[in-house]
Amino acid sequence: MTFWDHLEELRKTLFKAIGILLVAFIVCFIFVPRIFDGFILGPSKSDFFLYQWISSLTGGRVFGSDVSADIIAINVTTQFMTHISVSFALSVIVSFPLLLVEFWRFLEPALYKGEKGPVGFVFSFGSLMFYLGCAVGYLVVFPVMFRFLTDYTISEAIANRISLDSYMHNLFTMTFFLGILFEIPLLTWLLSRIGAVTPDFLRKYRRHAIVVLLILAAVITPTGDPFTLMIVFLPLYLLFELGILLSYAGARAHARRASQS
Repeated sequence: MTFWDHLEELRKTLFKAIGILLVAFIVCFIFVPRIFDGFILGPSKSDFFLYQWISSLTGGRVFGSDVSADIIAINVTTQFMTHISVSFALSVIVSFPLLLVEFWRFLEPALYKGEKGPVGFVFSFGSLMFYLGCAVGYLVVFPVMFRFLTDYTISEAIANRISLDSYMHNLFTMTFFLGILFEIPLLTWLLSRIGAVTPDFLRKYRRHAIVVLLILAAVITPTGDPFTLMIVFLPLYLLFELGILLSYAGARAHARRASQS
């Protein structure tokens, strides 16, 4: 294909992607008011399943009280703009697999036979881990952080009134951050394929990694109790161990390429 033929294929791919996003946005815009209270605002309510579960396990010592904060809209356009932003974010998340399929169709003809397997693995495994990270961010990390910050008071004379903009910003930021963080095993696999890291290196510094992960978990969940700390630490540690397992496959691929060259 000529350069202009490639541009034409890219144009078709972009138009398909925009069409998919537009349809998904319209659908999400219609359904957002129906799921907003139960899903988006779920962590702001005392009956959120994580609060109930931790409270029952700790005998009411952790998250046993009601959420002491109200979500309010300060600006006139806040609720409308929130409707737009939530619809767009959900449309990207829902249509992400279809967008990847379209991008894969554009990219696949340019790959050699031996490259299609690794690139396809990156697409599929990376997408799975991103969704899993977003789920952990929404179901675990953000609720724990939200409860700590809303229960914390510097003075009893100050009531917590959380703006809707602040709530949505922290929810999206933490969810997206965990989605990116869950790509660590994939990054480890890629680095091992080029010989930048080895399984022996990762095993050697496992203890150091545990300390770093404990500090990171403590920063994310400053509640102070070890139970909540372990809830956040365990997924991070499992990511590190998964990265070690994937590094073996990456190291073998690097060794094969080195022997062939």
